[in-house]
Amino acid sequence: MSTLDLMHSLEQLPFAQAISESTWLFPFFETVHVLALTLVVGSVAMMDLRLLGIGSRDRTITELTRSVLPWTWAAFGIAAICGLLLFSSKAATYYVNIPFRIKIVCLLFAGVNMLVFHFVTARNVAAWDSGRTPSAARVAGVVSLSLWVVIVATGRWIGFTT
Repeated sequence: MSTLDLMHSLEQLPFAQAISESTWLFPFFETVHVLALTLVVGSVAMMDLRLLGIGSRDRTITELTRSVLPWTWAAFGIAAICGLLLFSSKAATYYVNIPFRIKIVCLLFAGVNMLVFHFVTARNVAAWDSGRTPSAARVAGVVSLSLWVVIVATGRWIGFTT
């Protein structure tokens, strides 16, 4: 069975068909997806701008992360669930869609960037928490901001190509 066959099988699941055939389910999940993604991108941007020394300079990285990260993860979870539900309704169409593929690859890179930052770069955050952010952390912030801009842009682009 090919991946495309799996996508067609996914579209045949009852919940996927319900989303696809309903006049209000797809727009509902899309709205929730976009609202949750707005919280994700906004909170990530707050942290990234702090790493770059542009925003929230009155707060330490640790303090900002501690207060913002729970919101980021909650919103990301909601966005991911809604995104998966939306995907299921037209899985074969999205699977072959280039903007969708770019979005997914950038999401994966954003995840890797975040993991490297949290488990490598931020390991010694106490040493630079309220001082000058090291180059590696600033690079992580620039990479993160750039990836999220592409994620949002390609997400929007998907609507014009499916």
